[in-house]
Amino acid sequence: MLTIPLNFLQSTQTPHSGYHWDGTSRRFFEGWYYRITLPEIEQTFAFMYSIEDPIGGKPHSGGAAQILGPDDEYLCRTFPDVKKFWGSRDVLGLGHWGKTDLQIAPLYLLPAEFEHHVQEGYQATATLNQGIIRELATNNYCRWEYEIQPIYGWGNKNSIQQSTAGWLSFSQIFEPGWQILMAHGLASGKIDWNGKIYEFTNVPAYGEKNWGGAFPQKWFWINCNCFEGEPDLALTAGGGRRGVLWWMESVAMIGLHYQDKFYEFVPWNSQVDWEIQPWARWQMKATNSNYEIELTGTTDLAGTPLRAPTAEGLRYCCRDTMQGKLTLELREINGRKSQIILKAESFLCGLEVGGGSWHNVWQSR
Repeated sequence: MLTIPLNFLQSTQTPHSGYHWDGTSRRFFEGWYYRITLPEIEQTFAFMYSIEDPIGGKPHSGGAAQILGPDDEYLCRTFPDVKKFWGSRDVLGLGHWGKTDLQIAPLYLLPAEFEHHVQEGYQATATLNQGIIRELATNNYCRWEYEIQPIYGWGNKNSIQQSTAGWLSFSQIFEPGWQILMAHGLASGKIDWNGKIYEFTNVPAYGEKNWGGAFPQKWFWINCNCFEGEPDLALTAGGGRRGVLWWMESVAMIGLHYQDKFYEFVPWNSQVDWEIQPWARWQMKATNSNYEIELTGTTDLAGTPLRAPTAEGLRYCCRDTMQGKLTLELREINGRKSQIILKAESFLCGLEVGGGSWHNVWQSR
């Protein structure tokens, strides 16, 4: 069996790229998110991979692959056998085999070998996303294989990349952890969605992950790297309510990559405010000593319910659309004056709310 070492792109590899499970039996999950956007047809594909309680034999032990496809259509396949999951500790690399004729422990395969030997499953690295899943009830399926050229990790270009949640994300006290793996990249390849073939070259790609043994009570997320007339712009923003020791805290952040520069608005360097409706409207504003940013995301679509790891296992507990509208304004502050650096908009923005108690507007000043 021919295998090759995983691609190792030091310049864009972020902290937390490797698999976090420590081999113990404590409650644990890890989830990965890969997305591509097809600007010409105004569609996206989002791939969500997860593993829970990988020690096996627990009520929630198992893995899954979910895909949010064209027009927010949805496909999901579970992989109950945790022994057929693999993850690299040092670099971004993971996979889960379902149906296969191989009698070996799972590992990274050359794409042609994977296609030949794995009839159901996936594998993903910093530069590849490949797999095939089929829904038994509907017989709907997706087969995908594309290569990724990372452009921005999380931080300034050609500098050491940063933890999305700062140094706190290295501590189990602050769980779950969250890391943007690739704020922006370019993808080329092919996706077969129920017989319809999508071929693409150098389209916007994105990747992130989360992990831990605790779960946020509620959260929101705004993400876009496909803007009108701004090919070198990538935004990720989000917030959540999570347990820290014996109290609950609400935190939010905004990160923007633009023309090789990283603009970071996080609780330890900025004032971050938000007003998130239970659905349909996401507003954020953040200010630090040098810059301020305002975002508004909206949608008139109903969104698609997705599963996410919870304390009770994989459950429908969040709602997404990949066809949200986003307006963004970034300003530089000089004394009491501010000057607009960037105004941008998109009609292909990812918008999400998740968790419980979304009966009212969630506001933080």
